[in-house]
Amino acid sequence: QCPWGAPSTTSISCSLADVMSEQLAKELQLEEENAAFPEVVAAAEGPFITGENIDTSSDLMLAQMLQMEFDREYDAQLRREEKKINGDSKVSISFENYRKVHPYDSDSSEDEVDWQDTRHDPYRADKPTTTPRRGFIGKGKDITTKHDEVVCGRKNTARMENFAPEFQVGDGIGMDLKLSNQVFNALKQHAYSEERRSARLHEKKEHSTAEKAVDPKTRLLLYKMVNSGMLETITGCISTGKESVVFHAYGGNSATEDKVIPPECAIKVFKTTLNEFKNRDKYIKDDYRFKDRFSKLNPRKIIRMWAEKEMHNLTRMQNAGIPCPQVVILKKHVLVMSFIGQDQVPAPKLKDVTLSSEDMKKAYYQILNMMQQLYRECNLVHADLSEYNMLWHDGKVWLIDVSQSVEPTHPHGLEFLFRDCRNVSQFFQKGGVAEALNERELFNAVSGLNITADNEVDFQAEIEALEKMNEDHVQNHGKKLSTFSSDGDPPIYDE
Repeated sequence: QCPWGAPSTTSISCSLADVMSEQLAKELQLEEENAAFPEVVAAAEGPFITGENIDTSSDLMLAQMLQMEFDREYDAQLRREEKKINGDSKVSISFENYRKVHPYDSDSSEDEVDWQDTRHDPYRADKPTTTPRRGFIGKGKDITTKHDEVVCGRKNTARMENFAPEFQVGDGIGMDLKLSNQVFNALKQHAYSEERRSARLHEKKEHSTAEKAVDPKTRLLLYKMVNSGMLETITGCISTGKESVVFHAYGGNSATEDKVIPPECAIKVFKTTLNEFKNRDKYIKDDYRFKDRFSKLNPRKIIRMWAEKEMHNLTRMQNAGIPCPQVVILKKHVLVMSFIGQDQVPAPKLKDVTLSSEDMKKAYYQILNMMQQLYRECNLVHADLSEYNMLWHDGKVWLIDVSQSVEPTHPHGLEFLFRDCRNVSQFFQKGGVAEALNERELFNAVSGLNITADNEVDFQAEIEALEKMNEDHVQNHGKKLSTFSSDGDPPIYDE
């Protein structure tokens, strides 16, 4: 046979329209795919959109048609890759999430509706089916009461939404949780306990004074004092105790002319969370000056009364000429006084200073004289007098911390006086003052009472008898005058 000979068969001629037909090209492509992968489903899931059934004059429509065709070809390629990788393996993988064409396609964007506009929210848990008012659903064997385990469990799960926002209950959407009554009650009790605990911590933070710190309300009072010009600046804390915190401040220009602000001031802030106050309320609840108000106030207001009491006691002492801090102003539980010291350095306590024998003797007679003045002129008993509450400044003793001071007519006034005499006597006897009286002699010297007893037990018994007699007199006659019999005024001891 000659290679240049004529072919044995003649090719079938076709028109140009058939060659350019997209439908013919699609059929040929499908035949090739079916021949290579006979088990793979044809990619075309519907009739191809051609110019015969839709207008293709719009560029947007042509672009959508081309994009849909590309997506279907891409999906067919994914199926081929899926078939190739899986093979005959029992464990197969799927590229379904990478498909471009989904089971439903929207031809128009106007038909699309956001899920938030629908009544069903896929992210909100379905409400549990509740039982009607009669308490049961169904009849016969299919009856379901409100006590059904499943119904109660779903109800308890839905009721967890009512817990406090800070109590994390988790996300149970689509999980159909069923909490038993025991578990739900335990969670409810725990949520309630945490809510109360959080409220207590918040209240303690807002209304309490911590060590070397103040609460927001106290800071606001201090800011107002500085802004009004009463105080120039507050330098810092100089002393802390069980009942108060003391700050140092420089005095400013007072808005009123009747009161002179000292150059240096001491700000005494009484703690509003005074845990030891239950043991110290006896100093104020039996004081006739505050007795009527004591039972009607809450503990936080009683602290203000404690500061008010110290202000009144300091005023009495200042009028009698006893060396003590000068009261500047009282605002609620904040008491501003003159500063005993110099250049932000407070005067040392009597227990911390080392005095010569002459100065120690001088200090003893000065304290003895101040105790007599305090009892006779101020009508007060310090009730907590010791070397811890006496300062040494400018060569003399200054008395501080008189918030617990009471009058001699107090039901325990003489007991407090005897305790002060014991503290003073023991301190100066240990300090080497030979002239120091013992506690019984010092008590008679201060009070002017001629109590004669051989021992301390009998001496205290007579003191209690005097207090009882005075208390009965006050209750019967309603007078606050002392009925103690004394032999004239107490003697004044001088160096």
